[in-house]
Amino acid sequence: MQLTEKQRPNAETLARTLSKLLDRYYTRPIASLSGSPAGVPNDGLPLDRERIVLEMPRGATDIILRRVTDKQAGPIWLISSDTLAKVPTWGRSLEATWIEQHMPEGMVEQSFLGISLADWIVWAATIIGPLLVLWTVFTLVIAAVRRTVVVTHRPLIDVWSSRLRWPLILLITLGVHLAFVPVLSFTLLDRLVYVRLTLILAVVLLMVLLWRLMGVSFQYTRIRANRKGHTGTASLMMLGERMLKVVLVIAAILIVLALVGVNMTTALAGVGLGGVALALGAQKSVENLIGGIMLLTDRAIAVGDFCSIGGRVGTVEDITLRSVRLRTVEQTLLSIPAGALSQSNIENFTTRRKMPVQTTLRVRYDTSAAQLRSILEEIRALLSGNLELEQDSARIRVVNFGVQGIELELFAYVMTPDFNRFLAVRENLFLAAATIIESTGAGFVRPNEFVYANGAHPPAHVAAMLDDRAHSSTSP
Repeated sequence: MQLTEKQRPNAETLARTLSKLLDRYYTRPIASLSGSPAGVPNDGLPLDRERIVLEMPRGATDIILRRVTDKQAGPIWLISSDTLAKVPTWGRSLEATWIEQHMPEGMVEQSFLGISLADWIVWAATIIGPLLVLWTVFTLVIAAVRRTVVVTHRPLIDVWSSRLRWPLILLITLGVHLAFVPVLSFTLLDRLVYVRLTLILAVVLLMVLLWRLMGVSFQYTRIRANRKGHTGTASLMMLGERMLKVVLVIAAILIVLALVGVNMTTALAGVGLGGVALALGAQKSVENLIGGIMLLTDRAIAVGDFCSIGGRVGTVEDITLRSVRLRTVEQTLLSIPAGALSQSNIENFTTRRKMPVQTTLRVRYDTSAAQLRSILEEIRALLSGNLELEQDSARIRVVNFGVQGIELELFAYVMTPDFNRFLAVRENLFLAAATIIESTGAGFVRPNEFVYANGAHPPAHVAAMLDDRAHSSTSP
């Protein structure tokens, strides 16, 4: 305080009165005060003057600060002597607080931890009251909504309410409670610390609320995309959800640091330098991140697809910011860096609308031409009568008179993307073709079996060679 000789004997009284005035009537945010040693140059006051505004019952009142040069401390700001001259008059205009006017005198006089019992009761009431009211309102609203919507939408309402209700109730309760904090008889320092802690809790609750809101929204959208067959869109939304959650956490941390009092200009500069260092030191991670984004935007694969990547076959279980996780047919979990996928061959089997059946049937040379025609006609009838085969491409043709027998090429597309169904259709087709060949009296060529016309036998050296192959071969 910039005390005059006349004011110096009453310095303690002036300080106590001024402290009460600040505690009672300074309600503006502390951040509104300038942190610059030079003050605010465009506030309409001389450069060596600053003001602190008190919201008193009779109107706003200014506490004037004056910058002086101290012999020991150098340039400092002091409460001006002109303001100190008005402090006794302001002190006589101090009125009882709302709590002192409406709460019993006994509760006002009793205190705990320096705070009156009346203040503690109001403090608890501003938390418990809104909490109970909001819980009741939300319960009634949710019950009314569940009755009005169709039965199929009720599980969705239950999911949204269970995930979002309590964070929203607690966040609104904190907002109501903060509105009543100026009513409480807290000192300016206590109010500053308490409001900051409450705002930090509110930021955390808001982050939890937004986190859950994104989770439920993205999950519902992914389910709809999967139902429409847009698995690539669902996987891209999963990646987008994770990126948004990372941004949400970073934003919450920066806001908390600002509330604690960290200089955000310095913090953001540090984040920028850290980002540059991270980009230089984690080039592979950035490459994998970009590769994962490009992979999903190109819709090459999606979660749940059965595919071959780099010669490994399996089902895609997850696509993260760094890698693709493939559950192989051996039931091992293979993690493939997303950046490496741009240089790998990716074969997606899930995108097939039809699957080919192609094989060569070898019948013996003792099959007559009439039997051969009968086999072709009956297998063609089998193909044309099967509704699960594509009729335009289904065929059975004599393609070669091979070394071991007459070769018939069987080709058809099975009109299903389901691999298990494809196996069943192919099996039935092969069994039916074998039955047709056997019913005509013909037969399949056995390995290393030659048939000679008119019952002739092969030369001795050929017979010996075939016997040697039959004994040395490990294949059936």
